[in-house]
Amino acid sequence: MDCCIVSALWCLIPLYLLIHFLFFIFGDADFTLLWASLFGHRPEKKLKGLVVWVTGASSGIGEEVAYQLAKCGSRLILSARREDELNRVKRCCLERHGLQDEDILVLPLDLLERTSHEEKTKTVIKYFGHIDILINNGGRTQRSLCVETSLDVYQALIELNYLGTVSLTKQVLPYMTQKGTGSIVTVNSISGLAGTPLATGYSASKHALQGFFNSLRTELADFPNILISSVCPGPVQSEIVHNAFTEELNKSVAVTGNQEHKMSTSRCVHLMLVGISNGVKEMWITHQPFLTFCYMWQYTPTIAWFITNLLGRKRVQNFKAGLDADSSYFRKPKNY
Repeated sequence: MDCCIVSALWCLIPLYLLIHFLFFIFGDADFTLLWASLFGHRPEKKLKGLVVWVTGASSGIGEEVAYQLAKCGSRLILSARREDELNRVKRCCLERHGLQDEDILVLPLDLLERTSHEEKTKTVIKYFGHIDILINNGGRTQRSLCVETSLDVYQALIELNYLGTVSLTKQVLPYMTQKGTGSIVTVNSISGLAGTPLATGYSASKHALQGFFNSLRTELADFPNILISSVCPGPVQSEIVHNAFTEELNKSVAVTGNQEHKMSTSRCVHLMLVGISNGVKEMWITHQPFLTFCYMWQYTPTIAWFITNLLGRKRVQNFKAGLDADSSYFRKPKNY
């Protein structure tokens, strides 16, 4: 009998390893998140009726987060600078899903105006009574070489992506610690795990967020029902490149390129909500080969440095040639 059990276990081990290998090759997220998407709690059940504050909700990932949360039956606070776009997103949520007008609060917010964050938070508390989830999604990326980039751009990236997010988090967190429950979810980036050429300031701001929230999570060890979660997507279809900083503050990106090769926004957001519903503390959401890079930086950094230098050199060459750095990352430039 014991021999049969041992034999069965030896047969199951290769099967278990094969499943994980296939997950790794064909997956678009880390193992923990993929398992949660298959066997964990469903967002439509866990997030129904919760009060969720979404920043950067006027476009891209934030807009899609609003739509999928509305589908789940969450009550929403939509924030960004452009109030007209927020109202458009609200109308779409109401038209597509069964929410009432009072279930969605449009609250214009500028992350750079940190003195306003306390009053904005009080407005939310007055309207809904509490905040269950804060999704820090607001921010901008960068496309420029370090040697050509003004220091003002670096300051703007830190002020917006890092200090703006920290400021709003500090306003919301006391309400969650008082209640003993809540979730603070921050849309970071795989650039917050490993450096990205042409995005030195952006990567620095995302590394800062990673360090801040990893430290905060430990500080909140006495509050096990407060989730601090970092979402690290790879290339995703959104407007983030269109709004990227370049070498000067008021200069726009010359080439944004085709985004077909990137992960769809809907898939990225679905995995985000799965992670939130299952209490995942850090999510890697990206296709191969970027997913492999995440694991290499985690477990074999020396090899990761070698490969990153090769691909990073290619990325810089494409940028200098006037090509889109993202879409041409793994393609040879065409000769005209």
